[in-house]
Amino acid sequence: MDKLRIDKWLWAARFYKTRSLATQDIELGRVRLNDLPVKPAKEVKTGDTIAVRQTSSTRTLRVLGLSDKRGGAPQAQLLYQELEVSIQQREQLAEQRRLEPANTQAYGRPTKRDRRAIDKVGPKSWGSRWSASTD
Repeated sequence: MDKLRIDKWLWAARFYKTRSLATQDIELGRVRLNDLPVKPAKEVKTGDTIAVRQTSSTRTLRVLGLSDKRGGAPQAQLLYQELEVSIQQREQLAEQRRLEPANTQAYGRPTKRDRRAIDKVGPKSWGSRWSASTD
């Protein structure tokens, strides 16, 4: 086998759970072959470079092998090699996310613990006034 459709290859390499999901992302422009936008029927050959944008990062891969059958993860990893630049970018993004303050409850309904804290601080800090006006 010399060439294989890119949607089949992405599915066999376990980047997508189904071929239809791979096709959708290709049509949305999230997959590039040799720095060019592609269609799902574009053929991939050994040595090509594929850029796959997933969530917040882009993985850049070199095609090492072709397979039209989906195997286990160890077999799928033999089909590609991730480039060093891509690995460094993913590690950098992971480090940035780790250092960002966790803002798990920025919006939404306060928890019971939050409501107790609000009640504890709320009325006493306002004194005897029932509104925020200055009169």
